[in-house]
Amino acid sequence: MRYILKYLYPVSFLLLFISCSKKLEEQRDNLVFRYNENAAVNSLDPAFAKIRPSIWVANQLFNGLVQLDDSLHIKPDIAKSWTISPDGKTYTFILRNDVYFHKSSLFGKDSTRTVVASDFTYSLNRLLDEKIAAPGRWILQSVEKFEAVNDSVFEIRLNKTFPAFLGLLTMKYASVVPHEAFEKSGYDFRSNPIGTGPFRFKIWEENVKLVLRKNPLYFEKDEQGVQLPYLEAVAITFLPDKQSGFLQFVQGKLDFVSGLDPSYKDEILTPKGELASIYKKDVKMITGPYLNTEYLGFRLDGGDKAVKDKRIRQALNYGFDRAKMILFLRNGMGTAATNGMIPSGLPGFGAKGYDYNPAKARELIADYKKQTGDNNPTVQMSTSASYLDIAEYLQREWQKVGLNVTVDVNPPSTLTQSVSNGKVGFFKASWIADYPDAENYLSLFYSKNFSPGGPNYTHFKNTEFDKLYDAAFLETDDAKRIELYKKMDELVMQEAPVVPLFYDKASRFTRSNVTGLGINPLNLLVLKRVRKK
Repeated sequence: MRYILKYLYPVSFLLLFISCSKKLEEQRDNLVFRYNENAAVNSLDPAFAKIRPSIWVANQLFNGLVQLDDSLHIKPDIAKSWTISPDGKTYTFILRNDVYFHKSSLFGKDSTRTVVASDFTYSLNRLLDEKIAAPGRWILQSVEKFEAVNDSVFEIRLNKTFPAFLGLLTMKYASVVPHEAFEKSGYDFRSNPIGTGPFRFKIWEENVKLVLRKNPLYFEKDEQGVQLPYLEAVAITFLPDKQSGFLQFVQGKLDFVSGLDPSYKDEILTPKGELASIYKKDVKMITGPYLNTEYLGFRLDGGDKAVKDKRIRQALNYGFDRAKMILFLRNGMGTAATNGMIPSGLPGFGAKGYDYNPAKARELIADYKKQTGDNNPTVQMSTSASYLDIAEYLQREWQKVGLNVTVDVNPPSTLTQSVSNGKVGFFKASWIADYPDAENYLSLFYSKNFSPGGPNYTHFKNTEFDKLYDAAFLETDDAKRIELYKKMDELVMQEAPVVPLFYDKASRFTRSNVTGLGINPLNLLVLKRVRKK
């Protein structure tokens, strides 16, 4: 018996040690949120947070004066309150006094310091610095000047009324950064950021792994007074193949997958857009409106004669069933874009667009043929491989009404460049709102915004539209401004420089043990309230 016990004790101790180690590993895992990015993060500097992967990371690392909640209401952030002058041009922000920068040796023996108003002066001046060439500079185009009145008061003066200005300040471009990082010779802020956000930078191995750790100095608390964030870390991998990322999620190695990709949409969703039964136990699906309008655009000053004719553009709008397209090619994830370019969820939505009317499409095409003598109008549509299924569906539908459309498939980067430079006459595009105001979408048709310098890729030019657009900038009455938005959207629909396809729907899939991950129409990733059981 003694002999047996002599050897049993070490084995029992080893089993107990393994069991405890496994429990500790599980506990640690429940404090780490993992997701994959199939696209690269270009920079960790918020002044360059132009693409979604970089915006998502910047949202964990940085704060600005104001922020958006999941309903797109503007809420306090580092500014605890603000006032707007009667003329709508002067914004005065009162700052919190308990916001600290992430710890760094740059701040000397104290390792950190509080944010003061002059930090916002410095940060916004960085956006305006032509040497830096920050893509976020445009958010200050209506600003006449800004200054720190004292440590806790920051003032911005506009050169003209712009009711959507506060929304611009919620973008990560307007985040506060410490001047010490840029004054130290050789310091690389792009890959060693210092912010004030709920998470702080830990490791970045480009295109391989990015790790953020909990910021123990973060100022926000939940409704019970518990300091945010709940998680200890965020770990991001960079597998370029979306199917591989999805398999990692299915295997439980990732906590979150965003959006639908053709490579796995039929695996995880039923044809009616519901979660497939095999995933209901382990996966949760979160859906909501997404301020993204998917559309086709025409280059109106290009060399393609057919697309320069309004009858052909209108015929293309009438000639396919948007609801059918969404049901069969998008598993019901989206809404037919029959109400203009402004998506549902934004004030101004509701313009009269195009319903499915093949008879009207044939009538317009017949009239075009009769008047021009072109009996075989042919249009080339440029798109990327991820939208080939939709392009081929449209091609078949338009053939039924008498229009020949060829499909030219390009790499996404090539297509973007070709659209911007006017090298394609008919192209697939999308517009995701940068801030929660319909002006965001109408700017696509303002004549002063011609690409490549602006977002007017169609080179649409209409005197009446420009007058309405300028008037909306000066209108401080919300109801009147929204009416102007509707008029502009309806005018665009009449002239048909675009074919709106659908208003997107945001979809997120998480493991069943994840809570607190909401969804919002801008598809921002907010992790400060996320927990893992």
